[in-house]
Amino acid sequence: MSKTKVEWKPGNMLYPLPAVMVSCGSTPEEYNIITISWTGTINTNPPMVYISVRPERHSYGIIKKNMEFVINLTTEKLVKAADFNGVKSGKDINKFEESFLTPIPARKINTVIIGESPVNIECKVTQIIPLGSHDMFIAEVVGIDVDEKYIDPEKNTLRLDKANLIAYSHGFYYLLGKRLGKFGYSVMKHPR
Repeated sequence: MSKTKVEWKPGNMLYPLPAVMVSCGSTPEEYNIITISWTGTINTNPPMVYISVRPERHSYGIIKKNMEFVINLTTEKLVKAADFNGVKSGKDINKFEESFLTPIPARKINTVIIGESPVNIECKVTQIIPLGSHDMFIAEVVGIDVDEKYIDPEKNTLRLDKANLIAYSHGFYYLLGKRLGKFGYSVMKHPR
């Protein structure tokens, strides 16, 4: 362990974060994608998540108007599209076409999922909280769409470890790696 800690400027240092693409819009002309890292789980029952979006972003108005969005998990194969959709504005281009992604109608809400994403989380906004630089959209999860190749049919389990998911850490994208344990492994009884 280092004997010296250096004081760093106050800020958001909770890394790594998910790097997800959020799809939104109720018509083909309105469909858009925004890359978000300020996102997470906030409740189990009912299942709820949040995304935080700057009000000046093009997707902000679309999400606020329609009160729904989809969190699309991203993979190693989607990292370039995720970055592209985070730096380009949907005001100027059709992000689905420009990033070669497939819009597929969501099952539970009136928007689209990204077909290439392994998991799509369909969300209905229940509350918007202005926080400063970003507004937090709190949403109930109303549907989950999963690529069947990530489901183990024998165990009926989700195998996202096979999806090559990515994370974002202090300006860079990283591939999630090796499993270190499972929940509760530190207190499990092991045969000697």
